[in-house]
Amino acid sequence: MHLGEVSGLSMGAATRDAFGEALLALGAINKALVTVDGDVGNSTRTEPFAKAYPDRAFNVGIAESNLVSVAGGLAACGKVPVVASFACFLMDNAFDQIRMSVAFPQLNVKLVGTHAGISIGEDGPSQMGIEDVALACSLPGVTVVVPSDAACTREATRACIEHDGPIYLRVGRGKVATIYPDGCSFELGKAITVREGTDATIIANGLMVAAAVDAATLCEPLGISCRVIDLHTIKPIDRDAIAAAAAETGAIVVAEEHLHHGGLGAAVAQVVGETTPVPMAFIDVGDQYAESGDPQGLLDKYGLTAETVMEAVKQAHGRK
Repeated sequence: MHLGEVSGLSMGAATRDAFGEALLALGAINKALVTVDGDVGNSTRTEPFAKAYPDRAFNVGIAESNLVSVAGGLAACGKVPVVASFACFLMDNAFDQIRMSVAFPQLNVKLVGTHAGISIGEDGPSQMGIEDVALACSLPGVTVVVPSDAACTREATRACIEHDGPIYLRVGRGKVATIYPDGCSFELGKAITVREGTDATIIANGLMVAAAVDAATLCEPLGISCRVIDLHTIKPIDRDAIAAAAAETGAIVVAEEHLHHGGLGAAVAQVVGETTPVPMAFIDVGDQYAESGDPQGLLDKYGLTAETVMEAVKQAHGRK
């Protein structure tokens, strides 16, 4: 059963595909837009842009540190570089270059980490970016975005490129459930309430938004009304939406495809602790690396399912 199936959500495109489509369309509008690739453009979906605008596409080969440094130079010359590679290659391998060549000088570089999370499946733990959000959030002045479906990703890509400053955009490999069949009203730093509720709030991003919607559906027969919030922008975080959810529903569950430390859960907990402390529970990968396996099997094994989110809601709601 795919995430979103309990609630009747249809399957849509992978967020990496939506990113590539949006990038290609934006290339016709913004002549300063360029791409910098690490020889994986066919996987990150920057290849269509490179074919359409070959004089604005730079492939540095399998050398992520050079990838970021070149992008910093292009940004310093007035270009808008989109740097795309697997999340683990980009954020882990080139972190020092991102820190010194992008974040410290606050250059207008768009960092795109694809194939994020454990849902890449058989490629295994060496390819799974599960600490990338924590690394990106640790960099001063860097905006961090994790869209939930194709429509959200297309709008997020546009907003990221229009934004003046460094950004990290996280997208995934596999197809995901459609959260916004009629299009997404997207604004950086502003959460989206996907579903209203009064007894608890599930805050999620990425593919876990579909799990949150499913969990809310499963909670209905239990008499628990769940609000679902798509917190696509982790930094800057929507403090008002979180504080309101805590005050109005009295319990919060956070669900993410990331390590327990330093991701969405930590960011939400900071806001809740500072504003309106309420019972909380967290669904994530934990403090461990995953393994190679079928994508759905991995999500099941590591508890990234609607059922585990539902159990977390019951736990948090019961402590109110």
